[in-house]
Amino acid sequence: MDNDTLSPIDRYADALLRLCAFLGWLVLASFFAVAFSATYARAQEVSCGGNNLIEEMAKSDPAKLETLRKEADATSNGHGLLWKIEKPGAKPSWLYGTMHLTDPRVLKLSDAAEQAYSSADTVVIETDEILDPKGLFKVMAESPELMMFSDGTTLEKIIPADKLDAVKAALSERGISLGSINKMQPWMLTSMLALPACELARKNQGIAFLDIKLAQDAKDKGKQIAGLETIRDQLGAMAALPVKFHIDGVIEMLALGPKMPDIFETMTVLYTQGDVGMIFPLMKSISPDATGQNYAEFEERMVNARNRTMAKNAEPIIAKGNAFIAVGALHLPGDQGLVSLLKKQNYTVTAQ
Repeated sequence: MDNDTLSPIDRYADALLRLCAFLGWLVLASFFAVAFSATYARAQEVSCGGNNLIEEMAKSDPAKLETLRKEADATSNGHGLLWKIEKPGAKPSWLYGTMHLTDPRVLKLSDAAEQAYSSADTVVIETDEILDPKGLFKVMAESPELMMFSDGTTLEKIIPADKLDAVKAALSERGISLGSINKMQPWMLTSMLALPACELARKNQGIAFLDIKLAQDAKDKGKQIAGLETIRDQLGAMAALPVKFHIDGVIEMLALGPKMPDIFETMTVLYTQGDVGMIFPLMKSISPDATGQNYAEFEERMVNARNRTMAKNAEPIIAKGNAFIAVGALHLPGDQGLVSLLKKQNYTVTAQ
């Protein structure tokens, strides 16, 4: 479907899908956003607000919500954040789904997750390189094409002229000027705009995302830290997506306007309920184009391919036993999710 022909509902849903795509990149995006920001939000600006879209649907269209629930229930491994990984000959390990946010509800682990985390010998996140800011800049220096244009292209040249002022205004609200990121690949712009202002405010106050907090606290306690991917792997996957995909994402997120807090609130509530399998059915129900070619390419590059890499790299860590593996929750469910992949590797994986 051409972006210009999308109805407001379709545009809303398509942007929501793209938002899911970028949730896994908010750690890197926030690092750059804060780096390009001077002073940012005050403490009273930290609250995100927003309404739960699921609750609104329960009142306005309960039949539709019931249909979505059936689809979510049919999603393999779609409920639960903490999973126990077992195999004869090794101590059990744990798989935990995270959300790359600083929301206090996200940062609070359940008692079972806290016990598994505290007693683990090794704590694993998607990429442990994010703990070292110099590592990110090293990759940027060695492979600038992953994050920067090298042919004279700029964001100002490829953003539609009638959207340029809106982009500048949205960045200004986050303490960022377009000029400071003008030569960056558009996925960085999209990620920065996807990140709520309240999240940047909390980051600026020194509050870490859940993944980083888990790894840093474990490191401070002398635990072994490991990663399942490299920063180069992650940046390469994002940069490989078409430029138009990212530019369309910018436009769609701007169109959301005041709806963004509702989106993040709904995501957060579903996450804290362990209702991960409900996220994609909700979005697909609103947008008939959600299974189109662009989304299929994203799903393969950004989810499925990375799941296979993480499952493979997790094997030697799990073999040692007693590891706590924390990755984005959207990597867990589905036939190609991490839970299914680990089961195919002859592990017994059960929700806790």
